[in-house]
Amino acid sequence: MAGDKGQSTSSVRSGHELNVQVLETYLVQHIPGFTAPLNISQFQLGQSNPTYLLKDANKQQYVLRKKPPGALLSSTAHAIEREYRIIHALGTKTDVPVPKVYVLCEDTSVMGTPFYVMEFLAGRIYEDCRMLNLPFEERKQLWYSAVETLAKLHRVDFKAIGLENYGRNSGFYARQMKSLSRVSNAQAVVKDEETGQVVGPLPRLEEMFGWFQRNQVSDTATIVHGDFKIDNMIFHPTEPRVIGVLDWELSTIGHPLSDLANLLQPFYIPANVGEGMLGFKGSKEALPVPGADELMAVYCRILGQPYPIPRWKFAVAFSFFRLSVILQGIAARVARKQASSAEAKSFAARFKQVAQMGLDIVDEGNLQGDSKL
Repeated sequence: MAGDKGQSTSSVRSGHELNVQVLETYLVQHIPGFTAPLNISQFQLGQSNPTYLLKDANKQQYVLRKKPPGALLSSTAHAIEREYRIIHALGTKTDVPVPKVYVLCEDTSVMGTPFYVMEFLAGRIYEDCRMLNLPFEERKQLWYSAVETLAKLHRVDFKAIGLENYGRNSGFYARQMKSLSRVSNAQAVVKDEETGQVVGPLPRLEEMFGWFQRNQVSDTATIVHGDFKIDNMIFHPTEPRVIGVLDWELSTIGHPLSDLANLLQPFYIPANVGEGMLGFKGSKEALPVPGADELMAVYCRILGQPYPIPRWKFAVAFSFFRLSVILQGIAARVARKQASSAEAKSFAARFKQVAQMGLDIVDEGNLQGDSKL
């Protein structure tokens, strides 16, 4: 899985070691064709669930994802079991491109936490959504494929593929406000025992919530990925198309605009943001890829929905709020020495900056148009 830095690996990081002998025995028993001995390395990316590259004696490659070690702040976070369930359902019953999954292990006596194993897809992953090493026409086709893949997901009948109870089919944004507020408050008071500093709260949280309540979009429900963005997709090694969508731990039944806003976030980053923020360097110049309006029009055309999208800026503002809570969570894991990425501290330091991006939209005032609630 490569493209940009892609899914580069290194030796297993301290605190994330696996019992090779126990895992090897389990895989031989549960994955047909798996042959000892087992070799393990760890992917450098992956802010939440530690992710490993496995190789057997025949050089066959697999990917293992597990919950992080230690006590977790939320009983619903790091939902490895849900991630396995939705990948399995989509992979066997729809045309949404996902890796094949082999086994889910919920027995904590094996690795200490639940984990699952899936296929390794050889392809391209672009950490930088600008894809600067490619000609514009190929960038355009890759972005179009990403949007088309999202539209495929949102037109899936989740009841028909056995996911009727995967989440509630109404009130997504209201529930998100409630749950993310609770999570954020818990994360804010986490203390670093070495420095004595607490993570700290998001700025102007109640003011932001008031704006959200006044400006909500019309309610609807589809499967949502929860973190749909360019670097969570594997593209074909040579063709401009998505062959796999990764990182489903935040998936649920929810509002489709939450995914679309997440994908298009880079187009709404202020120009003064530094290199590496949300996958690109802020610039007053347009991103060297198709524009947000063009991509939204493609999405709406595939799904037969009206364009422009009513109250679109609500979805954008909410996506920044939600991302700020996720980054605050990384800060909490850094404080608790549970961070699963070498880059975690860099991400953790930015949660207030991302919250301000949502507040910038709030400060523009209320949105026009009927929310049809």
